Amino acid sequence: MTDLKGKVAVVTGASKGIGAAIAKRLSEAGASVVVNYSSSKKDADRVVADIKANGGQAIAVKGDVAKVADVERLFAETEKVFNTLDVLVNNAGVYKFAPLEEISEDEFHRQFDINVLGTILATKEAVKHFGPKGGSIINVSSVASAGVADAAIYSGTKGAVDAITHALAAELGPRKIRVNAIAPGGVETEGTHKAGITGSEYEKEMIGGTPLGRIGQPDDIARVAVFLASDDSAWVTGERLTASGGLR
Repeated sequence: MTDLKGKVAVVTGASKGIGAAIAKRLSEAGASVVVNYSSSKKDADRVVADIKANGGQAIAVKGDVAKVADVERLFAETEKVFNTLDVLVNNAGVYKFAPLEEISEDEFHRQFDINVLGTILATKEAVKHFGPKGGSIINVSSVASAGVADAAIYSGTKGAVDAITHALAAELGPRKIRVNAIAPGGVETEGTHKAGITGSEYEKEMIGGTPLGRIGQPDDIARVAVFLASDDSAWVTGERLTASGGLR
């Protein structure tokens, strides 16, 4: 197993779904983990309890990544408890599929504030806490960044995440900070169940277009995140790794 012993990781939006799976996998690899959440305290506490039950170290910290004060508090608490920072996973994100005619100003700002501004604010604060050895930043993008019907806003946010990843990899490289992105395809989460995607015709179409013939699971993405967090990817930066079972 990839060794992250002695490392400290912050995972945003980690109370459930892909974020929770990443937090647990990072812990299994040896990292101490900060489980960030915006509203689901019960779920975040459950993730922390699972990590501790398996011998790991973790804390839950509430915070809206689109708010500067919350982000500053998130990393201050990380520093207070674990003294350092090595890995940031910018996983917090929201989505809503809707045709052009139904797009509203409020929904535009909701998705861009969390998915894009949140990524920038968390990264900006994280770099203040990385040590002289640098660190690894992992942004969660999506295959939807290529553009998906009825998802103009969401696709736009993930396209922005891809561009930010490349830009910050170039900017932060001299400081030994690597910046990469993971682009999942369809992944079964609590969110897809709630949105009615799981079991729908849309899901069947995604599976039909996926060469490996199934919907993704959060752990499929988590395993890639562990690689990018570790020294196994020490020569990898500015990349977007597609983890989609071949879906494009």
